[in-house]
Amino acid sequence: MANISFVWWWAVFLLPISLLIYFFAPPKKSAAAIHLPYLPESQGSKAPSNTLAKLLCTFIWLALVTAVARPVWYGEPVTSSPKHRDLMLVLDLSYSMSQEDMNDEQQGYVDRLTAVKKVVSDFAQRRQGDRLGLVLFADHAYLQTPLTLDRNTISEQVNSLVLKLIGDKTALGEGIGLATKTFIDSDAPQRVMVLLSDGSNNSGVLDPIEAANIAKKYHATIYTIGVGAGEMMVKEFFMTRKVNTAQDLDEKTLMEIASVTGGQYFRARNANELATIYDTINSLEPVSNATQTWRPQSEWFGLPLTIALLAFILLLILRRNHV
Repeated sequence: MANISFVWWWAVFLLPISLLIYFFAPPKKSAAAIHLPYLPESQGSKAPSNTLAKLLCTFIWLALVTAVARPVWYGEPVTSSPKHRDLMLVLDLSYSMSQEDMNDEQQGYVDRLTAVKKVVSDFAQRRQGDRLGLVLFADHAYLQTPLTLDRNTISEQVNSLVLKLIGDKTALGEGIGLATKTFIDSDAPQRVMVLLSDGSNNSGVLDPIEAANIAKKYHATIYTIGVGAGEMMVKEFFMTRKVNTAQDLDEKTLMEIASVTGGQYFRARNANELATIYDTINSLEPVSNATQTWRPQSEWFGLPLTIALLAFILLLILRRNHV
């Protein structure tokens, strides 16, 4: 009952009208008595009772006043964001993401994909109000999750990623192109792409810079992230040598992609830097606080009207039988 409200509550002031009419209206003049010399013995001497009829009339009046008061049932509040941002997460799933060069303060050195899954999943959960999508690329690009407001689905898809799922290479241009394709029919005022890669474009049919220009045409901003520790000391048997684990990373192309679309390029050498980069992107593209709240409603005035009609029909039947 807490969800029921009377829109025209002032109609309750109509309730005393029936009492005023009953007590102050002039009484009906009784007809002259007819004297009969003989009455059948079976005929009762009592006048028919009208108590039930009075109760039905009272009930009908209450139902009619309730209907006039316009009862409305309200559902639970529903909150929506009228202006959302479309944000595509474009992730490199090439085999080089298996390189264990991402230093994590809690776990030590972990592979790049493990570090990415943890950070990106948390990033997706914080984008309440935005539509998120997920594109993966290796030998070719694939749309893993279309644009959706369901952040939990995105997080689950990211956490379930495995290497060699779609190949070993890096189709960087195709990843951008496929993510841009999802923006074509979008009516979102802002379109953002977060592109993460640890290599250079060596597969696919679309050049990354050409893909960036197409993205710019559809008003998409691309933030690029280069992943890889770079120079680090590696122990081998009885010696330690310096290796560059990010030698395949094409930073120049990633910088140009970001520059063409008005975005920024970031470099992640460990898990902490990667998390900081996504925090920075979160602040550069803040979630809109503009929300609309509404409650679904159903008009219930038809229920008391129906009850009043049924009670009126019953009253007619009773009066016809002189009850």
